[in-house]
Amino acid sequence: MRLTSQAFESNGTIPDKYTQYGDNKIPPLHFEEIPERARSLALIVEDPDAPNGTFTHWVLFNMDPKIRDVRENCVPVMATQGRNDFGEIEYNGPKPPSGEHRYLFRAVALDTVLPLSRGAKPTELKREMADHVLDEAILMGKYAH
Repeated sequence: MRLTSQAFESNGTIPDKYTQYGDNKIPPLHFEEIPERARSLALIVEDPDAPNGTFTHWVLFNMDPKIRDVRENCVPVMATQGRNDFGEIEYNGPKPPSGEHRYLFRAVALDTVLPLSRGAKPTELKREMADHVLDEAILMGKYAH
């Protein structure tokens, strides 16, 4: 499985417009090589360099596995958003308090549709996904303000 973006290369810099210091738009994402057995996709965007440990910026799950693209600033119609660590049910882009941080966009192909509701927390999503992962891909972008 592969995850790419037209907005930034893997290990590259995330443009300002996809951060909270800019327009806070969802970056465009492209999925490839999704396993045929996938029943749903999940996406978690995390900052592993946050001062108090990994910080979740976006939680998206039960995406249709036929989806190949998340268009800029669009939540796929066939997807459910969870609650991020800002306490919001939406995408909140990078906002490092200091220095350069890494942001991991982790796409996961699952063999099931998860029994979770809108607003599910990252811990709930990870627990429900645990035994259902078919494949995953990570796109890492960096940002410093």
